[in-house]
Amino acid sequence: MSSQIMFSDEQAMLLDTAAEFCRKHSPIETVRARLDADQIDAVTWQEITELGWLGINVPEEFGGLGLGLSCVVPVAESMGRYLMGSPYSGAITAGECLATSGSREQKEEWLPKIVSGAIGSMALTETNGNWILDEIEAQAVVRTDMLELSGTKCFVTDADAANFCIVSVNVGAEARLALVKREQIPDGNLHREIVIDETRRSYQLDLDGITVPVDQLLEGNDFQAIEFASLLFLSAEITGGLVGSIHTIVEYLNTRRAFDKVIGSYQALKHPTVKILLDLEAMRSHLYHAATVLAEGKSDEAEVALRMAKAHGSAAFAFAGDRAVQFHGGFGFTYECDAQLYLRRALWCQYQFGDEAYHRHLLEPMLLDQVG
Repeated sequence: MSSQIMFSDEQAMLLDTAAEFCRKHSPIETVRARLDADQIDAVTWQEITELGWLGINVPEEFGGLGLGLSCVVPVAESMGRYLMGSPYSGAITAGECLATSGSREQKEEWLPKIVSGAIGSMALTETNGNWILDEIEAQAVVRTDMLELSGTKCFVTDADAANFCIVSVNVGAEARLALVKREQIPDGNLHREIVIDETRRSYQLDLDGITVPVDQLLEGNDFQAIEFASLLFLSAEITGGLVGSIHTIVEYLNTRRAFDKVIGSYQALKHPTVKILLDLEAMRSHLYHAATVLAEGKSDEAEVALRMAKAHGSAAFAFAGDRAVQFHGGFGFTYECDAQLYLRRALWCQYQFGDEAYHRHLLEPMLLDQVG
């Protein structure tokens, strides 16, 4: 295992820039104001595009910065800290998918568009909750030079605003990835979902009746690259969410008074708060270790590190969100309390690409050098 955790100058610069940007564009008042929004914040998205963040992991030959996924981490962490709702995660993951599985022609067509602000969304999860490429049920039948799609995908974030979706389908006995343009999706095939995290604009995508040219199948099907990118992004958002949770907790514990003392002076509240702080420090170590080994191309170590990060983060963020609500007393259970926004985000992140139990189950043979 790698003993070093790298934090480059580029990452430090991006963390400073992203933290300031998200603090300015996503204060809690703005987060609340956009909970019922029907569209993405186009102005903020344009600014994100102009900052070059959409090209961080896109190779330079396609107009990107070529810095790799590790430099996406500071941006995602800052977005998690300020509960920013944007199509950024989908665009980054779709870009990574195209870079690793797309043909030369597909890369040349779509990667420069992503860098310029095109929105991509991933349509992987099905109604049974499964997202694993080899276990999906959605189908694509070849009819001459066209593909007829069928099936249903859930949790397709910002699908209505996306320029394209990457959809997992079975073509015969082989699991494949297909690029579906927004204009190829009838409006009636998209249905807004009610999800626990109201900062997310999530959709169900019905594939029935959608046909696309065969050449919109991606050349490869590197699901590991998609999973690694998703786990890294989620872990970064979780780390930022832990920061936001602990700030919310500490601010209230130092403000609310009971029996002529601030409630933060009571050990029953101090100890869980310290646990959250320790969880945050552990999570940061997991996160940047995962980013380091992923950047070094050590796929086996990266898988262990990413699954450890997601397992730890899923439990830690849910605990922090729950304590934030509980520590606010009766007010914490009302919609007016901001603490519940972090709990909602934690519960959303917890089950995306597997919860703590799922990843610990997969980690067992990896860490104990066993089979099965």
